[in-house]
Amino acid sequence: MTNDICYRFPNTQIASRFLHGLKHWPVADVATRLLDGGLVVQVRYQFDDQGFDYTLAELDELAAKHGGSETS
Repeated sequence: MTNDICYRFPNTQIASRFLHGLKHWPVADVATRLLDGGLVVQVRYQFDDQGFDYTLAELDELAAKHGGSETS
């Protein structure tokens, strides 16, 4: 199953830092892109739909460290 999640950041510089941090992220293979003028980072990854989604938990934690929050 493909999972898409978006994170909004206070400014484009912080969003870019988050995005670049995911380029060589050791937790999972993710695809990213900037949206909404560079304030939102969309992350797409494969989830096996078995048990707890550790990738999502790690993404949430990393985004929070950069001042980002999940958007709907």
